Amino acid sequence: MKDYTEYIVEQTQKLLSIDSPTGYTKNVAAYLMKVYTELGYEPMLTTKGGVFVKIADGVSEDGEICDPAAGPILIEAHVDTLGAMVSEITSAGHLNLTPLGGMNPNNAEAENCRIVTRSGNVYTGTFQLRNASIHVNGEYNNTKRAYSEMEVLLDEVVRTKEDVLALGILPGDIVCFEPRTVVTPSGFIKSRFLDDKLSTGVLLGYAKYVKDENITPARRIYHHITVFEEVGHGGCASIPQDVMEVLSVDMGCVGEGLGCDEYQVSICAKDSRGPYHYDVVSALIEAAKKAGADFAVDVYPFYGSDADAALTAGYDVRHGLIGPGVYASHGYERSHKKGVENTFRLLKAYLG
Repeated sequence: MKDYTEYIVEQTQKLLSIDSPTGYTKNVAAYLMKVYTELGYEPMLTTKGGVFVKIADGVSEDGEICDPAAGPILIEAHVDTLGAMVSEITSAGHLNLTPLGGMNPNNAEAENCRIVTRSGNVYTGTFQLRNASIHVNGEYNNTKRAYSEMEVLLDEVVRTKEDVLALGILPGDIVCFEPRTVVTPSGFIKSRFLDDKLSTGVLLGYAKYVKDENITPARRIYHHITVFEEVGHGGCASIPQDVMEVLSVDMGCVGEGLGCDEYQVSICAKDSRGPYHYDVVSALIEAAKKAGADFAVDVYPFYGSDADAALTAGYDVRHGLIGPGVYASHGYERSHKKGVENTFRLLKAYLG
């Protein structure tokens, strides 16, 4: 178990090092294609830019379906992250932004960022409150942190809009925030965008486990790493006709009123879009108990998943949601290797 946990964390770190805000995910998708291929699979890119791969046929060596009642399952995680886009270049040569996904300006203040131009050039800058010197701005503490009150200062000698345009920077350019990834000796994993690159790492760990241990799971298993989850339509497409169940592996919520912590796997019974399939949730709980996984069952008050999106798109499937406990969601997030291990244990037990 330790070897797979370390592999998952290693892959998560590599994924976090690749900028991939919603709408700019081609580089991380290319990396995933490479990893799945090296593991012995045949991944494909979806039209939208996600990565789809069949992990197991669910058929024994003698050609029999291992568990006809279970049916094929699609497991989803996402590698698109929060970020921003240049919306305006000011006369002073600063950049106004519009968010991609739920990048909260309170959490992004004073963060380093990268601006990716259409020509492929990358410039650095810092996202700051306008008039950010506290010795000058008497309203610094009272000013609400909002995109309308904040801007990017480029790390280039620019004083005018024309100076910025001369660099090739335009409205519509992608802005990627520094993840600041740290793995501590005590096992904590701290970074922006653990949502959902940590769970993508878990899926890679499961794919490696199936190959390394020559496992024949009891059901047909597909992986879909989506790239538009943060804007709500990542899981709306690329679901094979034979799929009977969609399981999102995404971040588990940690906070007041919830039972989960960073060392557990969270099983979601309901989020803001409604309840997850009762039988799926029940089966996940039983699998967690069977595997000896430390788990919590929770209701997430402000949350939506790729599995929700599949149902919204009209697919007739059962759906569920699990994930390692992650604190400070959409901010500087934190989880722990124990949460990774428990998620992996549950996934193995549930898939048979």
